[in-house]
Amino acid sequence: MQKGRLEAFSDGVFAIIITIMVLELKVPHGDDLHALAPLLPVFISYVLSFVFVAIYWNNHHHLLHAVHKINGAILWANIHLLFWLSLIPFTTAWMGENNFTTLPVAAYGVVLFMCGLAYFLLATCLVHHHGKDSILGRALGMDIKGRVSLVIYAVAILFAFIQAWVSYGAYICVAIMWLVPDRRIEKVLEQGHQ
Repeated sequence: MQKGRLEAFSDGVFAIIITIMVLELKVPHGDDLHALAPLLPVFISYVLSFVFVAIYWNNHHHLLHAVHKINGAILWANIHLLFWLSLIPFTTAWMGENNFTTLPVAAYGVVLFMCGLAYFLLATCLVHHHGKDSILGRALGMDIKGRVSLVIYAVAILFAFIQAWVSYGAYICVAIMWLVPDRRIEKVLEQGHQ
């Protein structure tokens, strides 16, 4: 199977997720800076979630750029990733509306953990389908960054029950780790063209 429909569908879902998140930003009922103050937690959670969705979109694009064909397992792995990504708007709003309290911050972490796990599974399916010596297989290798992210998410979920802001800080650290699109894939693709 060709990958075009999977890419188009995924891009549409990413766009809808971002649209849903921005709709949670309510217009304040005043015209001064004091009217914005109650919206600050919602806006802060929105910014981090927007960054995460952008990171997933960028890296998803890189994954699919490095492959030529897909199969049924890859389709389902992609749907699995999109399912967890589609929950980001809900946990983002819940966390922001409740000023980063324990359970919403932990739930946000669970969704981020599952997104990371789903992305890891999608990458694994793609490498399995194309082979460990494929461009993607060589680029990802052991995927240390992906594994470290999952560990940080798991620890942050537990920390949410001790100090929620520490967990939120850990989520920011993971976002910073992934902010630059995965250069491993770009390097291997450049070497293949030379």
